[in-house]
Amino acid sequence: QLQASGGGLVQAGGSLRLSCAASGTIFGIDAVGWYRQAPGKQRELVATITTRASTIYADSVKGRFTISRDNAKSTVYLQMNSLKSEDTAIYYCNAELVITNYGTRRNYWGQGTLVTVSS
Repeated sequence: QLQASGGGLVQAGGSLRLSCAASGTIFGIDAVGWYRQAPGKQRELVATITTRASTIYADSVKGRFTISRDNAKSTVYLQMNSLKSEDTAIYYCNAELVITNYGTRRNYWGQGTLVTVSS
């Protein structure tokens, strides 16, 4: 139901844009979050966006990352600029999807996409 993509290898200072696309029969997408998990570390929240496009960012990415959503495409993006080696991690998206026309919601995780930043 959620497909994360856009990861890859980039040099420090470079940029990547991640996408999180919802598929299947859905009637809406509530809040969406991007998380990341570096080797040997716990998964941490990177950014969230609500249905009204209110955003929250981790202090470590403020001013460098931008989360946005395109409701017509059922897709949320994470634009990552000025990447640092410490941004290296597997990035996951998480979303509450409205799966029935009477408002049933279910939480989904995308499969993760690897971002590697070389210094």
